[in-house]
Amino acid sequence: MTSVLVAAAAAVVALVGLPPAWAQVASVDSIGITVADMNRSLAFYRGVLGFQPVSDIEVSGDEWERLQGVFGLHMRIVRLRLGDEALELTEYLAPAGRPIPADSRSNDLWFQHVAIIVSDIDRAYQQLRDHRVAHASPAPQRLPDWNPAAGGIWAFYFKDPDGHPLEVLQFPPGKGDPKWQRATRRLFLGIDHTAIVVANTEQSLGFYRERLGLHVAGTSENHGPEQERLNNVFGARLRITTLRASKGPGIELLEYLAPGGGRPFPADARANDLVHWHVRAVVENAEGLVTRLAGRHLRLVSPGVIVLPEAPLGFSKGVLVRDPDGHATQVVER
Repeated sequence: MTSVLVAAAAAVVALVGLPPAWAQVASVDSIGITVADMNRSLAFYRGVLGFQPVSDIEVSGDEWERLQGVFGLHMRIVRLRLGDEALELTEYLAPAGRPIPADSRSNDLWFQHVAIIVSDIDRAYQQLRDHRVAHASPAPQRLPDWNPAAGGIWAFYFKDPDGHPLEVLQFPPGKGDPKWQRATRRLFLGIDHTAIVVANTEQSLGFYRERLGLHVAGTSENHGPEQERLNNVFGARLRITTLRASKGPGIELLEYLAPGGGRPFPADARANDLVHWHVRAVVENAEGLVTRLAGRHLRLVSPGVIVLPEAPLGFSKGVLVRDPDGHATQVVER
């Protein structure tokens, strides 16, 4: 009888398109960024934004080449922490990749940022000004109260030394994770989410919700002069969908309903190019998830799940995959 029930349950799962529990993302471990000069990036993320180093390692060899899809690599990887969340910077000592296109816009499909929560947006903006950080928004923007999901949020886009877009964000009382409302003397508190531009929300939900098992935590449609200035895109109208695992930063899907013309993710982009970001998603069974994803427009960067001889980054198996728009997820098993 038990085997019959299990088979029936599996059939229901297949019909509704939900991944089995062992194939779901249990947590988002970190957000990864490829950088050109590690020492320069560390000076920025530590000195300007208050991130603290956790580990600093170098790796090379066949397993890492197959995991990342880059032959002959030698990577320096530094894990940083801000509050409860982690950011991982990777410099390719060999081979160096391409810079971010100088004319990148916030509605291009390779756009990705992390939202760093601050306790005081005015102090945070002054800190960025004092360090002559490159603006992406003209100034901090307060999103309007007519928008129930976003009203009262203060936000500002800027860039790191490589041109990666970043955001500082302050939630008003009653919005965001309650931990962001705790009294503190710290200015930069942690990472709430990473945001990615997508061509079609439903298509992306098919990957992140139906295949990876993340849940929708919130939705919003944002437009108006404040949103236009925040993104520095005239006429910006965005459909925003936030997904989360049970633990870790969220993944925010940004679909530009207007304007059109956002450029696609470069088809030949590799993990050593500076447009590369990845979300590290932890699962119980990496092979099972890849099997689950097979045949559903999955783009593998790795040839399959790679078993690492050691676990210097805290995982023993991993595979790098791309979503329908080209954004990378590193699925790992500890």
